[in-house]
Amino acid sequence: MDAQSFLAATLVAHIGFAIFVTIHAHLTGRDADKWPFVTLAFGLAGIAAYFFYDETTDSGQR
Repeated sequence: MDAQSFLAATLVAHIGFAIFVTIHAHLTGRDADKWPFVTLAFGLAGIAAYFFYDETTDSGQR
């Protein structure tokens, strides 16, 4: 696979992932906040962070 095709496929995938995070947040009533942008930049790592990051653990509240 040449570099241009790889970059195009990666761009399309990251855009799709960001759309998925945005739609999921909307359907579940969750605040998407910065996660679509993180997912757009980092792809699957952004999706993992969106699903597994718990804001209450940062402030110490449970």
